[in-house]
Amino acid sequence: MTDKSFTTCLWFDGNGEEAVNFYASIFADSKIGDIGRYVEDEHGTPGSVMTVEFELNGQKFIALNGGPEFRFTEAISFQIPCADQEEVDYYWEKLTAGGGEEGPCGWLKDKFGLSWQVVPTRFTELISDADPVKAARTMKAMYTMRKLDIAALEKAYAG
Repeated sequence: MTDKSFTTCLWFDGNGEEAVNFYASIFADSKIGDIGRYVEDEHGTPGSVMTVEFELNGQKFIALNGGPEFRFTEAISFQIPCADQEEVDYYWEKLTAGGGEEGPCGWLKDKFGLSWQVVPTRFTELISDADPVKAARTMKAMYTMRKLDIAALEKAYAG
């Protein structure tokens, strides 16, 4: 039977293999698969990397070295659920390394321009509280942050 899971294709401008190696160095549960190369009469230089299959935390991806025509935007991002502040700090540091950019409210762009949301699972619990006042205080605190700070979010939640 054919695998019915989705594979996310990420378009790079010649640095797809570098990006895959970067992501695989960050996510412990990662795999790098087949590498396809350009041949004669295609859009890339014969022998250069065209595609790299990879997985991060069980999610399938393919990096495509398609050229400069398309860029990543914040309209698409990958959310990383984090169990604690140590995980938040780890992913934040690793994904902003080498030229990444911090964004507001737990968002960042890595050095390839791909957007990520580094979100503690505790934050989701706090803003899902049945008490709308507590949830609103938590959201208001989150709006002031770049990297999310669980202790500060819990303090805002508690009032």
